[in-house]
Amino acid sequence: MNTLKESPLDVATAVARHRLPAGEPWLAEVKRGQTVRIVDLEGNQAADILFYNRHDPAEHYDAAGTMLAEGGIYLSTGSVLRSNAGNPLLTIVADTCGRHDTLGGACAAESNTVRYALQKKFMHSCRDNYLLAMANADVGLTKRDLVPNVNFFMNVPVTPEGGLEFADGVSGPGKYVELHAEMDVWMLVSNCPQLNNPCNAYNPTPVEFVFWDPA
Repeated sequence: MNTLKESPLDVATAVARHRLPAGEPWLAEVKRGQTVRIVDLEGNQAADILFYNRHDPAEHYDAAGTMLAEGGIYLSTGSVLRSNAGNPLLTIVADTCGRHDTLGGACAAESNTVRYALQKKFMHSCRDNYLLAMANADVGLTKRDLVPNVNFFMNVPVTPEGGLEFADGVSGPGKYVELHAEMDVWMLVSNCPQLNNPCNAYNPTPVEFVFWDPA
């Protein structure tokens, strides 16, 4: 899927903006009816994100269910992110990047070791970011709630043999994806600190979140 669509929303009318530094975690609430724009400020940065029903965190983003319902492995304008209960969590309503990864998952100490080298085990990772955000937020989320995530702006093509490649990004400075919340959700973010693959040109950079209330 590659469905480019500009947003009609004006940043001047946004109710909140948050700039997340390179490599950092964040947990935020997105209320039902709100729209959140995720902006790749400098290009090719990967934003690893999970979504949870704010009133029942046991209901969360379901990668397999979303791919099955969408009939494909990439997300873009019109894609509905579904929960493990089959309910719509958010809908992508605008996208200037073109496609977003559902397969690559979040980097972790274990995957850094397997993919790169033993000495990479102790590098900062998205899984560490998730755990830090959960521990500091005290909203009832624990490591048991970690599931496969969405990698916004990340390029993970599938090879003819069925393998995955972590390739150069397809995003660029100022590209964004915009989501409309279908329910109250927690948005758990790791602004990927990865230094070992070209998904962010070996140089993590900040992303921005912009929020609008319903018109």
